[in-house]
Amino acid sequence: MMICRSCPRECGAERFDDRGKGCCRQGILPKVATIAPHFWEEPCISGKNGSGAVFFSGCVMSCVFCQNSKISTGGYGKILTVGELSEHIKRLEDMSVHNINLVSPTPYIDSIIECFEMYKPSIPIVYNTGGYEKVETLKRLEGIVDIYLPDMKYARGDIAKKYSNAEDYPETALKAIAEMVRQTGKPGFDDSGMMKKGTIVRHLILPQNTKNSMRVLDMLKENFGDKILVSLMAQYVPLGNAERFPEINRKITSREYSKVLGYFEETGLDGFVQELTSAKKDYVPEFDVSLI
Repeated sequence: MMICRSCPRECGAERFDDRGKGCCRQGILPKVATIAPHFWEEPCISGKNGSGAVFFSGCVMSCVFCQNSKISTGGYGKILTVGELSEHIKRLEDMSVHNINLVSPTPYIDSIIECFEMYKPSIPIVYNTGGYEKVETLKRLEGIVDIYLPDMKYARGDIAKKYSNAEDYPETALKAIAEMVRQTGKPGFDDSGMMKKGTIVRHLILPQNTKNSMRVLDMLKENFGDKILVSLMAQYVPLGNAERFPEINRKITSREYSKVLGYFEETGLDGFVQELTSAKKDYVPEFDVSLI
């Protein structure tokens, strides 16, 4: 049993091997919903062979519009031992994926560190997170993680509280990204254009929240400049509990998309842009524990 303070919520929840309380509601052992090559990340992450994705169940955030709500709050997944997780990572590596992509891994930080102490792949490790992280926890990953893939969702605490119950998100995420950049340095690539190290910050454009998006881009420019890549995402579709919030219970419009895209170009930030046509449920992974 452990008393958990791994994430910024510091809930002090009791967690046992197979169950737990607190925000993530997970135990200590890794609970996963899918382990397979994934082809829908940024081009320098997915490449032609895919990213070796491990989708963990549970999440330290509570986003009302979560596209993975089946696993983030729905509890779907299969509990593995640390040794079993290590074997699955070896299997992914043997499939010639470009990296090992840990999706929403924070609830299992202790098991993940133990896993890579048992076996460290020769391909990059990607830490794919909502951006709501403790610097102290991230420091434990130095030397393990090669690429950080955080979100920067909100520039304002009131919006973060409304949609993710995390009023301190803006300042917390900025501190977390700063630590990620300190660890990885500027983005680096191999001869084929695949990312080997660095930080890509994702931002998802929400309906009726273009000012939030523009301010997020300002904050990234002011704090990190060319030390990061930015991935501007247009794939929002109302999932999870978004229907409870009429203003976000729709896709973004072409006008909203164009406004934020134009501002992104003005900032001079480098990175990636999703097409507006990406706003469809096809981007929601198929979670199937029978394949694990």
